[in-house]
Amino acid sequence: MSSWQIYAVGLIAQLLFSGRLLFQWILSEKHKKVLTPSLFWKLSLFASFLLFVYGYLREDFAIMLGQAITYFIYIRNLQLQGEWQKAPLVLRIFLYIFPLLIVLYSYNNNSYDIEKLFYNEAIPLWLLLLGSAAQIVFNLRFFYQWIYSERKKKSSLPLGFWVLSLIGALLILVYAILREDPVLFIGHITGCFIYIRNIILSRNNDD
Repeated sequence: MSSWQIYAVGLIAQLLFSGRLLFQWILSEKHKKVLTPSLFWKLSLFASFLLFVYGYLREDFAIMLGQAITYFIYIRNLQLQGEWQKAPLVLRIFLYIFPLLIVLYSYNNNSYDIEKLFYNEAIPLWLLLLGSAAQIVFNLRFFYQWIYSERKKKSSLPLGFWVLSLIGALLILVYAILREDPVLFIGHITGCFIYIRNIILSRNNDD
């Protein structure tokens, strides 16, 4: 694939991520409290699917790691909302095994090279570690959200989720600037404003 096609995949993913945040934000503003619509998780899953592919095409381990961490949490939230079961069985099976299919495809085509992921000339080790740490912090928010939702027995986006979102997004912005990755930069610069607004909404509801 050409560079512009690879960037197109990443930009579509980031547009979906931004779209889910805008939809969630507008809905929350309308009701004056943080809401968690099922469309948020559907867009998250599809965007994660595309961004995982983008990370693979860019040979960027940090991006792939970030999506691998949260991919199945998106599915779990759809299950908690009763939406996952409504999807066709074939689609559910495919989405479950998709990350494994990528790895198997790469090995079978002799293109999966650990050296490319961990010793990419375009990403020095210190930058790879920074990007991976940023993705881990950013995606810890979904582990927090998952545990919170399991305890509440419903899908929710608590205050801690938005705080971790903001911290992680700022770290990824630093990585995006150093990596010269416009896809990551565009996706996370817009998200920061929505994270801040959701923090304000959450704090107001707690008062």
